[in-house]
Amino acid sequence: MEKPPIHPSIPIIIGVITVSMSAIFVKLTTAEAGAIAFYRMLFSVLILAPAFFSRHLHELRILRKRDWIFSAVAGVFLAFHFILWFESLNYTSVASSTVLVTLQPLFAFAGTYFFFKERLTVKTLLSGAIAIAGSVLISWGDLRVSGEAFYGDMLALIACALITGYLLFGQDVRQRITLVTYTFIVYGISTVALFFYVLLKGESFGPYPPSDWMWFALLALLPNLFGHSLFNWALRWVSTNVISIAILFEPVGAAILAYYVFGEKLIGTQIAGGLVVLAGIVLFVVDGRKIRKLFFAKRG
Repeated sequence: MEKPPIHPSIPIIIGVITVSMSAIFVKLTTAEAGAIAFYRMLFSVLILAPAFFSRHLHELRILRKRDWIFSAVAGVFLAFHFILWFESLNYTSVASSTVLVTLQPLFAFAGTYFFFKERLTVKTLLSGAIAIAGSVLISWGDLRVSGEAFYGDMLALIACALITGYLLFGQDVRQRITLVTYTFIVYGISTVALFFYVLLKGESFGPYPPSDWMWFALLALLPNLFGHSLFNWALRWVSTNVISIAILFEPVGAAILAYYVFGEKLIGTQIAGGLVVLAGIVLFVVDGRKIRKLFFAKRG
């Protein structure tokens, strides 16, 4: 496999920052969950279309049946991830929803183990456990096992499983085709799935106020093209596990933004949880052998 032009950690960091904005944009719209997801994906496809048709259309000839099937499954998983997650934001807080939707390591560790035979080290499991504990701690005071909040939490948890499946299928296909081609195909399939969902559910395609169209466009440009697309780029060189761990930082950014935009106040457990999430990520990313070598070298 060729060497990446830049270190994968850079686009992953940018991706985490931009996806942290997603829940904020969704809550600022007046549209229903399916329509928001549809326009988010439609605008993403329209933005990608010039690059795909001018430079990557020929890649369709090299796609195997397996690639089409995996891309289709990934697209449908992504569509319903957005539907369920956006719907969950109607019943629970930004902090709780993003916490549950980013508990991906639980699913990613199992998926990469069974499908790709990736060995789970003690360090991987420990860092994942620490980061997950931090995510739960962030919204400890908001998670309630009753009524509407519980319903919203369950929607977010299912959305979490779906986004992990989307990444797992993408990890296989991205080994063979370019980012633009894979993203255009998956986003296109997701758009079609969402169109029929909105149509069958009887949700409105419009009209919407000008502010909603702005939020739809920002959802496509930032969380999608500078978030999920960068994750798809990184999948050529890193495991789904790496991205799943990094995305655990999303509740930190989302909680901070929710405080300034909606007045959702941060409490002590949320701040402490953010620090725990960071600790888990650092443990996963940092090479302990290099640290020990540096430490002992300085001592000598």
